[in-house]
Amino acid sequence: MSLPEANPEFEALLNYLKHNRGCDLTGYKRSTLMRRFGHRMQNLSIDSYQKYLHYLQRHSQEYLVLLNDVLINFTSFFRDRDAWDYLATDIIPKIIASKQPNEPIRVWSAGCAAGQEIYSLLILLAETLGIESCLQRVQCYATDADEAALKQARQATYSDLEVSSVPRDLLQKYFEQTDQGYVIRPILRQNIIFGRHDLTQDAPISKIDLLMCRNVLIYFNPEAQASILVRFHFALKKTGFLFLGKSETLVNRRQIFTPVHMKHQIYTKGLKLDLEDHLAINPKSSKGQLAESLTSQTQFWQTAFETNTVAQFAVDISGCLVGANEQANILFGLTLDDWNYPFHQLEPGKLIAAHTSVKTFYCHRRPAILKDIERKTSQGTQYFDVAIAPVLNAKKQLLGSILTFVNKTDCKRLKDKLEYTNAELKRVSEALQTTQTELESARQEIHILAEDTHKRNQSSEGAR
Repeated sequence: MSLPEANPEFEALLNYLKHNRGCDLTGYKRSTLMRRFGHRMQNLSIDSYQKYLHYLQRHSQEYLVLLNDVLINFTSFFRDRDAWDYLATDIIPKIIASKQPNEPIRVWSAGCAAGQEIYSLLILLAETLGIESCLQRVQCYATDADEAALKQARQATYSDLEVSSVPRDLLQKYFEQTDQGYVIRPILRQNIIFGRHDLTQDAPISKIDLLMCRNVLIYFNPEAQASILVRFHFALKKTGFLFLGKSETLVNRRQIFTPVHMKHQIYTKGLKLDLEDHLAINPKSSKGQLAESLTSQTQFWQTAFETNTVAQFAVDISGCLVGANEQANILFGLTLDDWNYPFHQLEPGKLIAAHTSVKTFYCHRRPAILKDIERKTSQGTQYFDVAIAPVLNAKKQLLGSILTFVNKTDCKRLKDKLEYTNAELKRVSEALQTTQTELESARQEIHILAEDTHKRNQSSEGAR
């Protein structure tokens, strides 16, 4: 057999996993990988890498079983130590520097498994901030889809082998040795909120400063990975960081994350999300696969939304703008940079703020119409009727709202002109009525005067 690093059949296996399953194992030692692959192949009575490649191609879920076999030996505290050193010396100081002295620091370990990585991160934060400040400021969230793994993470008990990668001074400072093994000290453990979470379906935790998801994405197909990355984009603050595992590659049609350090797989937010990114967040199918992101029906409604002749906005449950059609963009000068921004801070949101709030509207969940909303511009005053309609899913859960701005400026001007004309007609009519009354009075006075004159003339003739 050729040297492990030069076996073309094994490299073909790794290339298939990388390009077809979104799982990049090329960074691991070939001897270790071959040993773990060989173990799985032996269980299946397969005697060559080429045959196993064909087996992977025919059995869509086989790669998940393989990954469980391959990666279980790579889970540990401070896994890939040089990446954690970079995190401690460069990333964590940047996060702290971006904060006010008492401002919270929010971190999320997505796919936390048995908890080694969230505890590793918390130890680094405690070392940097001091334990007391860390307990006061740091908000830790650790989630996984596996309840058994979460139970183990909450217990925070590890064997001698499992803590072998923890430096001796940190082991003594943050662990207690018991008959069952090494246990994270309770004062540190109580600072973490553990919970079950499905990355492909559940809403992400928000306003995160550092999001760790290491060697988890490789368990999903490329479509699901893209959907998860969109959710991570939602989760991170503008100044936040994403920390992936070294076996993973970013899968997305657009560069929504920008690398900070490629070797250590650390990223910040890149391009803002667009409509197609939002449409990629679909429920899972019964097989756990991501549903098709753009069906013909979806394309129809997307086109109808974008080409509507009235301005329309889509606002999610958190109050952020997630969509605006062409007419809305033209009317208010919006761009894609305004998407995922709090709607009440944008001009159309400010226009309706004095009349209602989206939050108040969500409490009632009933359509509402706001009349004659004024907008001052350099060309004059515009008037809108704003219709707000709730958007519910099939389970009647509120997803957000659609706001429709109907420009009533011309109608308002015609109405005002009509009201002015009617007022003028009324004024003229009243003036005419007054004139007629005055004319009638004058006519009567003339008649009376004429009769008096006639009588005086008759009296004068009789006297003569």
